[in-house]
Amino acid sequence: MTGGTGFLGRRIVERLLAQGRTVRVLARTPAPDLEARGVRFIRASIEDAVWAACAGTGTVFHVAAKVGVWGRYADYFRVNILGTRAIVAACRKEGVPRLVYTSTPSVVYNGRDLAGVDESMPLTTACPSPYPLTKAVAEREVLAANSPELKTVSLRPHLIFGPGDPHLIPRLLAQARSGRLRIVGSGHNRVDMVHVENVVDAHLLAEASLAAARISGSDFDCPNSTCGRAFFITNGEPVSLWGWINELLSTLGRPRVARRISLPAATAIGAVCEAAWRILSLAGEPPLTRFVAAELAKEHWFDICAARRDLGYTPRVSMAAGTAELAGWIRAAGL
Repeated sequence: MTGGTGFLGRRIVERLLAQGRTVRVLARTPAPDLEARGVRFIRASIEDAVWAACAGTGTVFHVAAKVGVWGRYADYFRVNILGTRAIVAACRKEGVPRLVYTSTPSVVYNGRDLAGVDESMPLTTACPSPYPLTKAVAEREVLAANSPELKTVSLRPHLIFGPGDPHLIPRLLAQARSGRLRIVGSGHNRVDMVHVENVVDAHLLAEASLAAARISGSDFDCPNSTCGRAFFITNGEPVSLWGWINELLSTLGRPRVARRISLPAATAIGAVCEAAWRILSLAGEPPLTRFVAAELAKEHWFDICAARRDLGYTPRVSMAAGTAELAGWIRAAGL
């Protein structure tokens, strides 16, 4: 497991431990609580030689990545592309039979609305953020590595949420508290989200599908053709992005977002912010980027028929139940 101490990776590790599985985690910093439960940590980064981490394993879950909407392309390239190449090479060298790769729906970013699109959408080659660009390259290489010796699959979970989320929800709440949050565009755009436990389900279903692949001579057959393919993973319940945000804020006793800004204006502000951060070498991420402006204003929800049919994926935690659980966690955590 790479990324085994992160939001999603830790949940997968915990589920594997509950199943009595032996887990090895590649990480720069061990987690004492997981070590106490028998997880073996190998201290390294995914760009380094990872042969020892992969030796003797039946499945590699490659969850780790450099995430974000801003930064030097070289930094994203090093982790997301070179790191993934190192994992694939280690799997091949050590004879690992299965590789489950965690991708992102932003690999099909095209600057337009993505309403109910499926996996036939081409991978992006032009995006104002290095994250989707480098993840698209990595996903292409993972799927191209699929073979009878190393069966691969790529999952694209969208906007993972749930208790313990260190990124999406805390950032949203911080923006709301500061009064800087604005509805971008019409405010009617629909998006997909996915509860973290549903994403864990998808990863284990993908692993099982790869394990069930049959090899015959130089050819191999994967049930329902899951090997070497990518799958969108969502709750299958598109929501109005700003409606969902405002309902969550109301539940928490916070003011709803009412101020608006047009997408062209937000895009222009994002471009100015990017230029300032680039020229002045400012630390952190700009308050707005062109990519974020587009994500806040456009539709991005996806057809998950392939995951339902070929992986047997069924979202167990609904949006209503997941949102209620999330609100309870936010209150308990004092966020």
